[in-house]
Amino acid sequence: MLRSIILALLLAVSLCADCFAVSLCSGVTMGNVRRRQVLTIALVFGFVQAGLLLLGYLFGDLFVGYVEKFAHWIGFLLLLYVGGSMILEAVKGKEEARDLNGLRNIIVASIATSIDALAVGISLSMEQDTLSSALLKTAAVFLVTVLSVVAGILGGRSIGTRFGRTAELIGGIVLILIGLNILFGIV
Repeated sequence: MLRSIILALLLAVSLCADCFAVSLCSGVTMGNVRRRQVLTIALVFGFVQAGLLLLGYLFGDLFVGYVEKFAHWIGFLLLLYVGGSMILEAVKGKEEARDLNGLRNIIVASIATSIDALAVGISLSMEQDTLSSALLKTAAVFLVTVLSVVAGILGGRSIGTRFGRTAELIGGIVLILIGLNILFGIV
């Protein structure tokens, strides 16, 4: 059982790296953010990430052809949107960021960073992983994702307070580079 928990946590940490990066970059632009807002963003990311993992597991055989063909493009385009929005905000010099302010942007960012969770869920299904094992991994992914997003937003906010628009511009570039890495594996 301990081995299963450790493997589930390792999977969760690897899947939430993009969520942490997006929340860190977005936290740069958020300024004064309330605890409730941070928790809401983290929970949306956690539910989407864990939900797509479980969805991939439950419907793995149906999704395998579609995900393999389009996952890279979907992830790239969504991260391009989020990163591009951050760059535009930095260049325009507006005080209010569009990245993780608003439910639509939160959902877009959470889906962009969770496409890989769907693919992992499909692979778990194809490996004949048990339902109890998949549920343990789903719970670990949810918990670790929520914690990483909270840490990312708070850490990014601290960076944004110190470096402002420059950090926002760099954050947008980083998100686009993550998208390019998803698409081409070059970064």
